Amino acid sequence: MDGLSLKECYGHLFGQLSELSHAPAKINEFNVYQEGNPNIRKMMDAMLKENLLPGSRLEGREYFADFFEQVKAGKRGLLLSEHYSNLDLPVISYLLEHDESDFGKEIARRMVAISGKKLNEDNPLVRAYTEAFTRIVIYPSRSLAKVTDPEESNRGKKINMAAMRAMDRARLNKQIIAVFPSGTRYRPGKPETKRGVREIDSYLRIFDIMILVSINGSCLRLSPGSPEDMLADQVFHDKVIVASSPVMECKPFRKAIINSIDTASGIDPKQATADRIMELLEEQHITYEAVKAAE
Repeated sequence: MDGLSLKECYGHLFGQLSELSHAPAKINEFNVYQEGNPNIRKMMDAMLKENLLPGSRLEGREYFADFFEQVKAGKRGLLLSEHYSNLDLPVISYLLEHDESDFGKEIARRMVAISGKKLNEDNPLVRAYTEAFTRIVIYPSRSLAKVTDPEESNRGKKINMAAMRAMDRARLNKQIIAVFPSGTRYRPGKPETKRGVREIDSYLRIFDIMILVSINGSCLRLSPGSPEDMLADQVFHDKVIVASSPVMECKPFRKAIINSIDTASGIDPKQATADRIMELLEEQHITYEAVKAAE
């Protein structure tokens, strides 16, 4: 059954998903914060249970635990993750929630994902799946830069300003902000999709601590023939390892990178920060790919 599309495997659930969905189809400055839908979350968890192979687990559990303790003590926490598929956030949440520890369940409960508006606006079924998790919706900078219509540009700016205010409230409530620093899913043969967006630098300025989360394995993969059609994504049984780096202080991390740049070099400090995040994630991914391969 591996390799069948999401529609082929779970099309029989689409009617139920549509009935349960209540997320807005159009994003504006008043609805950027969207609470997770527990009924859809149950369906998502059942899907993961069906496709995750034995051996799927958290690694670096002591780092997740340290991260949670610091967040609980008042530090503003940022989780930066690799992004291979639309199941990345669900599998991180699932493995945290099903970990035997209290910290795993608490991190999962407090996570608020930064999500692009496309997941709400392009397809009602994709929106329904996305709705399983609490998120703050943004107008991605890459998309906004291409907008020529003044009215749409103004909408994007209002959405992003509202998203920043929502993120401030979430941080004050000791919620954990989860971000994919590449801003998009990685696409084989397109290295630009593995480059971090420079806006990640802004997150490091306003958060205290961060962990980098690598994902080795995926139960949902891009369709080679239809990579833009999310319902054509292919379902696989796989063992997935979700691993955390040690906790890092955001501001010293950012300052060290900026101080290492020759001011005459013309290097963009913000992009340099994002690039370093992605380098560390790639190194971590390679490490755990070897672990997975050896098992």
